[in-house]
Amino acid sequence: MQLIVIGALCQQVCGISPTKVFGIILPGAAISIFIGNIFYAWQARKCSRREKRNDVTALPFGINTPSLFAFIFFVMLPVKLETGNPEMAWKVGLLACLGSGIIELVGALGAEFIRKHTPRAALLSGLAGIAITFIGMDFALRIFDRPLIAFLPFSIILIEYFARIRFPFGLPGGLVALGTGTVLAWVLFKLGVLVTWILLLCKTLWHNFILRFLPFQGERLERF
Repeated sequence: MQLIVIGALCQQVCGISPTKVFGIILPGAAISIFIGNIFYAWQARKCSRREKRNDVTALPFGINTPSLFAFIFFVMLPVKLETGNPEMAWKVGLLACLGSGIIELVGALGAEFIRKHTPRAALLSGLAGIAITFIGMDFALRIFDRPLIAFLPFSIILIEYFARIRFPFGLPGGLVALGTGTVLAWVLFKLGVLVTWILLLCKTLWHNFILRFLPFQGERLERF
């Protein structure tokens, strides 16, 4: 995903030519991701041998999403607007990446001290912000944009995770929700009209079934 974002923003925001984007920037980013994952895998294998465990796995190595947007909009774009030179913006972005890498390298030397003396909420706030902003909010807006399609699968997810009701044949709730949403989307598309009974079904399911099984007070959910 980050590679797609890099390709789009470098061209549309910074005005970098497609030749440079697809010939230099994206291949360079792909090589760095490949090398990073190989290094992480080597670290995991080393840890597995040292601790004599077979359940050690490596974290996925990737591009830092907040840094990606920060470098493009707060470093490269101002240079592009000031100089009118996309190549200069790209070079300044490279310098910013180098500086960020040096800071991370220095920070890694005292990583244990930083981890021990920094509140966990502060350590996870960046990750939580990314999840809510770039992953959760888009789908939340789609739910309210297409309620007839989205609320029934959303209700199924709530039933699965909070009421812990098992579906027939051991089907996972995510698969049931995905299938239900797909069928609803095709039905509404084919009919081309709003199906009132689907909305009524969702309302009935929410008030008479889901509220009864969720481990929260019904009054709070009714107000919601």
